[in-house]
Amino acid sequence: MLTKALIYLMFRPFLLKTERWILKKNRTAFFCRNCGYESPKWLGKCPACNEWNAFIEEEATTIGADSGYGTLQMNENPLSIDTIEANEKERVKTDILEMDRVLGGGIVEGSAVLVGGDPGIGKSTLLLQMLQKLAEKGRNVLYVSGEESARQIKLRGMRIGAESKNLLVLVETSLENILQHLKTLKPDVAVIDSIQTVFSTSMGSAPGSVGQVRETAGRLIHFAKKTGVSIFLVGHVTKEGSIAGPKVLEHMVDTVLYFEGDSGHAYRIIRGMKNRFGPSNEIGVFEMRDSGLVEVLNPSTFFLSERPEAASGSVVVPSMEGTRPILVEIQSLVSPSPLGTPRRTSIGVDSNRVSLLVAVLDRVCGLHLSSNDIFLNVAGGIRVDEPAADLGIVAAMASSFLERPIDPGTVIFGEVGLTGEVRGISQMIVRIREAARMGFNRCLLPRTLSQEITELSGIELCRVGSLGELLENLF
Repeated sequence: MLTKALIYLMFRPFLLKTERWILKKNRTAFFCRNCGYESPKWLGKCPACNEWNAFIEEEATTIGADSGYGTLQMNENPLSIDTIEANEKERVKTDILEMDRVLGGGIVEGSAVLVGGDPGIGKSTLLLQMLQKLAEKGRNVLYVSGEESARQIKLRGMRIGAESKNLLVLVETSLENILQHLKTLKPDVAVIDSIQTVFSTSMGSAPGSVGQVRETAGRLIHFAKKTGVSIFLVGHVTKEGSIAGPKVLEHMVDTVLYFEGDSGHAYRIIRGMKNRFGPSNEIGVFEMRDSGLVEVLNPSTFFLSERPEAASGSVVVPSMEGTRPILVEIQSLVSPSPLGTPRRTSIGVDSNRVSLLVAVLDRVCGLHLSSNDIFLNVAGGIRVDEPAADLGIVAAMASSFLERPIDPGTVIFGEVGLTGEVRGISQMIVRIREAARMGFNRCLLPRTLSQEITELSGIELCRVGSLGELLENLF
C-alpha cells in the first residue's frame, strides 16, 4: 500500500498547477483610474497617461467566451466602402432642436452616447424629456434607473409632462438583467442612469469601480452595435469636472456630451466634446424652469439681455461655439491696487491669456496696468476659449482703465500677437452676419484676411492691423 506521503508526492505537481490556476483566475491587479491601464503592481505614475497616484487595486478578470461579449461581427468578408449602404437621413429626430444640433442632426441608430455633468444640473430631466418626445412619435423607449425608485421617476415625469405609455421605466442595477430586458423589449432608444450604479456579476469589485464601469459600458456598447438600439449612458463627474471612471470610456462611445452651468444661473449648456457623426464642440442652450429644461433658440439675445448701457469696460464679442455664432459680453474692471502684488482674476477666459494681453498692452500701447487689479468676466457664465476673443479682452481692459465706454453698437473680434499685431481668425463672415442680425452697426475686425469681405448691409466694417489702430478707432 502506498503511504499518504507517497500519494502526496505523486499528485503534488498536479495540485500545485491547480493552485496556481486558481490564484491566477482570482488574482488582483492595479488599474489606472484615468485611462484604465492595468499593472500587476502599484505604480506611482501611469506609463500610459502619465497621471500620478491614479492606481487602485481591483479584481482582474480575463475576457473569454463566457464573459458575455461574444463577437462583434457585422459581415463575414471585407466589403468595398462604395458598396456599403448608409443614409444620413436615417437619424431619429428628438424634436428638441438644441439636442438635435449637439447630436449632429439627431440620434444615429446603434450609437452610444455618454452624458456627463454635475449633480442636479439636469441630465436626467433632459433625457426623460427626450424619451417623452420620442414616445409621442410612437417609438418604444426605455429608461433604466439605478438611483431612483419608479415612484420618484413618475413624480418627476408628471412635473415635466412625461407620461406616455410607450415610455417604459425599469429600476435595475444588474447588467445581466438589463441586457435581458433590452433583448426582450427591443426599444429604439434606451437610457442608463447611471453607468456607475450598474454592476456585472462576473466581477467581484464594487459598482462604480474602474473594472465595473469598463465592463458594463463595454457590454452595453457591444449590444448597441449588434442590435441597433441607441443607448445613452449617464456618467457621474469627479471633483475636477471629468467623467468618473477610466478615460478609455470616452474613447469607447460615439458621442460625449457635457452639461455645463451652475445654480447661480438659469441657463444650462450641453456641449458636444466628441461626436463621430457630426461636428464636435457644438453647444445647445437650455433654460431651467419648473416644468423642466426649455431650449433657448436665440442664445445671443439671452446672454445680452441684461447688458448695461454706456458703461466702461464692457464689450461684445462674436464667439463661435461649434458651427453656431454667439454674441457674448466681456466685462473688465481695472482699478489701482492697494496691495504689493496686484490681483488678476478672470472668469470665463484663460487667465494665462489675460496675463499675456496685459503685458502686450503695457509694452506696446503704453497703458501701465502692472500696478492695477484686473478683474475679467464673461457675463452669463459662458466660457470663451478661442483666440478670437483677444481683441475684445484688450478693448474691455483699455475701456475700464481709461474710463471711456465703447459704443454699444460695436462688436470686436480678432487675435492679438506678442508684438501688438492683430491677426486674422476663421469664420469672420458668419460672425459679422450674426452681429448684423442682432442690430449692431459697427464691427472692428482684423485687417489680415478680411480684404475679401465686402461691406454687408446694415453694418460698418472697420479693419485694424495693430492695437494702436484699435484704440484710435475705439476712443
